[in-house]
Amino acid sequence: MSDPRERRELRTESGRGGYGRAGVRDGPDGPEPDGPEATAAGRDVVPSPEVVLGRIPTETTLHRELAAAARSRGRTASVRAELTGLHERLASTAVPAVDLDSARRRVADAGGEEERLKEQIAALRGDVRARRSVDADATETLAELESTAAALARAQTDRIAAEQALDGARARADRARDVRECRLELRDRVENRRRDARRELARAVYPAFRGALSVVPGVVPDDAGTRPSTYDGPRLAASLAAVRIAELDGPVTVDESAAAWIAEHGDGIAVRAVIDAETVDQHGDISGELGP
Repeated sequence: MSDPRERRELRTESGRGGYGRAGVRDGPDGPEPDGPEATAAGRDVVPSPEVVLGRIPTETTLHRELAAAARSRGRTASVRAELTGLHERLASTAVPAVDLDSARRRVADAGGEEERLKEQIAALRGDVRARRSVDADATETLAELESTAAALARAQTDRIAAEQALDGARARADRARDVRECRLELRDRVENRRRDARRELARAVYPAFRGALSVVPGVVPDDAGTRPSTYDGPRLAASLAAVRIAELDGPVTVDESAAAWIAEHGDGIAVRAVIDAETVDQHGDISGELGP
């Protein structure tokens, strides 16, 4: 990043502040981020470096910052091939849709119709007996009884078919449950490998990160420790150092609050000197520097 021809433009805008220290939300096993980073993370070891480091504050963890910086420098994790294979398996493992509620309703409806027709047949038989007991004509009642008996036979067939369909839906639901459990296991493996990849990539560039901290105001390089999990300096300082060692395509946006923090701790140092980038102010005017 030291070649001026490859320096990035940088914009400031009113925005988010608050930086805290590394221990607040920078555990390597922290939750996946929301927004564009979470979307991009679905198909890669880490999101695009520009997505992670294209804005300061980055609002992500040190491990993700350093992993993105490492990738921008051409590094890949040793688990990348395995991770790609896991993603492919996950993408090809679809959970089938099963509507048990509809199948249950069909059984209930068919059973209800069957019971209704049985009650109707019982009433018609009683009517036939009553008519015959007084020598009344039962021809119409017998015809209705015959028609109702045929409808009952059809209703029983429908109920049996509905019960068989429900049995099939239950079997599919069992298979879907197995597939869902398989997907959950694959997701766990993907997340574990992503975590491994971030740790590996972050460790690979940590010496360069420690060196970059010597240029960043408001931090003592000794706060970096020997590995990412031991960093105990300000989060903003870590983000600035991560951007400094990265090779990014495209602009980096620095919030005004971040620029103010640099001005406060940097004794007049310009942001361009910290992150090694040409600068553009919030109005889009090329100033050559950001800060005092």
